[in-house]
Amino acid sequence: MRYSYIHNLECPKCNNYYSAEEIQQLCSCGSPLLARYELDKLKHVLSKEDLKVRGNSLWRYHEVLPVLSEENVKTLGEGMTPLLQINKAGDKLGFQHLYLKDEGLVPTGSFKARGAAVGVSKAAELGVKELAMPTNGNAGAAWSLYSAKAGIRAHVVMPLDAPEITRKEVSVSGGELYLVDGVISDAGKITAQLIKDNGYFDASTLKEPYRIEGKKTMGYEIAEQFGWELPDVILYPTGGGVGLIGIYKALVEMQELGWISGRFPRLVAVQAEGCAPIVKAFIEGKEESDFWDNSETKAFGINVPKALGDFLVLQSIYETNGCAVAVSEGDLTKAQHLVAKSEGLFICPEGAATIAAAEKLRESGWIGTDEKVVCLNTGVGIKYPDTVEYTAKYMEKIYN
Repeated sequence: MRYSYIHNLECPKCNNYYSAEEIQQLCSCGSPLLARYELDKLKHVLSKEDLKVRGNSLWRYHEVLPVLSEENVKTLGEGMTPLLQINKAGDKLGFQHLYLKDEGLVPTGSFKARGAAVGVSKAAELGVKELAMPTNGNAGAAWSLYSAKAGIRAHVVMPLDAPEITRKEVSVSGGELYLVDGVISDAGKITAQLIKDNGYFDASTLKEPYRIEGKKTMGYEIAEQFGWELPDVILYPTGGGVGLIGIYKALVEMQELGWISGRFPRLVAVQAEGCAPIVKAFIEGKEESDFWDNSETKAFGINVPKALGDFLVLQSIYETNGCAVAVSEGDLTKAQHLVAKSEGLFICPEGAATIAAAEKLRESGWIGTDEKVVCLNTGVGIKYPDTVEYTAKYMEKIYN
């Protein structure tokens, strides 16, 4: 059986088609491209039961991933992260069925490993030798490490106040690190200049078509881990929004394959009050967002003033009868402490934002107390040591 059933790339705006066997970036109209698969053929040769004997990595879904040959896969064992029922935190917040999909346990400590694994593998298959990208930290770290495994040179531009550990991950893996005193949009401008001057492959969010394919495997895993009975609500911390777009894409693909049926989970884009362009656009009923000036939040991964794929994020929300909600810095900090103290899980600020948003939506009645709710924790909390304060008692030495 074929390793991948990818057919082509398609523009979701103008419906132009592109080959998946050549290097592609954006559509000529400026839109991101989406991978399309021969699902009508695949559903006759692969069933969801066939997955039971496969390894516990995201490559268990290789037929709906873009890498054509298994020998081109660059893997560090990413995928199939725990789906944990958090009972104590759920009880305190008024939920009967609250779950956490913990992406902090993948290589590099964040969900960015999914996109990097698939994106770098496909780039290597297409012959890419050097790539460049802007990042808020974790994506650059992941792409640098996977690029090292693939023998690709990575050039990474990140804001000066990005988490320090992510800078070190870029450097230790041999990537070229550039720092800018600004936000992700400023890093993007510098990346564009590097690409123009040097001809690097542009690995910016959604400017290559395959990062989203790695991220969509979270949707496949959630369905499989629930025995193909979907939850009612999925909350996702949204900056560039690739994970949320990917989860929706996975739902559509699984429906076409006949693996799931019934209503899709309501998808919720979670942002911080200090940077909430998607929330503002949703409230106003718009199809695209406006640039968010002077953005600021301790949940650094979702500090994205304007996402290239904002229209796809909003479409995913509208198509599933979902919503977008912003939470305060105080509420996400409170949620982070709650989950650590009640569940023993030190989640990242972005993941904590989804817990805070779930509580907010339950209190408003948008989420019912008996509904099955999944919050995505997109990274491990120890990558953000400066976002948490601690107290300690000073002790004198005891001399014998």
